[in-house]
Amino acid sequence: MKKFSLVFAAFLTLFLISCEGPIGPPGFDGFDGRDGLDGQDGVNILGTVIDIEGTFRADMDYIIDYEFPNTIEVFETDVVLVYLLWSQTEDGNGDLVDIWRLMPQTRILDQGLLQYNFDYTFFDVTMFLEADFDLTTLPAGDTDNQVFRVAILPAESLSGKSSLDRSNINEVMQSLGVAEKDVPRIKI
Repeated sequence: MKKFSLVFAAFLTLFLISCEGPIGPPGFDGFDGRDGLDGQDGVNILGTVIDIEGTFRADMDYIIDYEFPNTIEVFETDVVLVYLLWSQTEDGNGDLVDIWRLMPQTRILDQGLLQYNFDYTFFDVTMFLEADFDLTTLPAGDTDNQVFRVAILPAESLSGKSSLDRSNINEVMQSLGVAEKDVPRIKI
């Protein structure tokens, strides 16, 4: 019986202690602190799009190499996409519209297979030709004055954009906030 009385008293004590009384008056607001010093502005993560025009030459092993200038910062985590100006067509107003294809691109020729390909590092991008035949047999239309569009996508801009269609240069440029008129052309 003593145990029962002891347990009952403990529960009764807890019950009475847990009851709340009337709400007290609100406390006083604290004083506002001083403003801190402004920090440095953060880095603006922007993508870059440039056009490179060049000619594949035998004395350069059918390679066009472009070293990124100091004004273009590419990090090892960034993605570099290269598009080949494949053709042009006219719109309803008679204006020329560029047709871009994401590289690598393979052409089937009478001589065999020709592939336009590229590789990149954080300091340059290289476009090159690969073929299962002698490249010196290529006509000038396949080697001279080729135009490539290079899009540098910062890794931060790709987070959460798994649906970005990288084969569509217009969608890539729109995601980077770059307009056609803002794309510089560099001749090599």
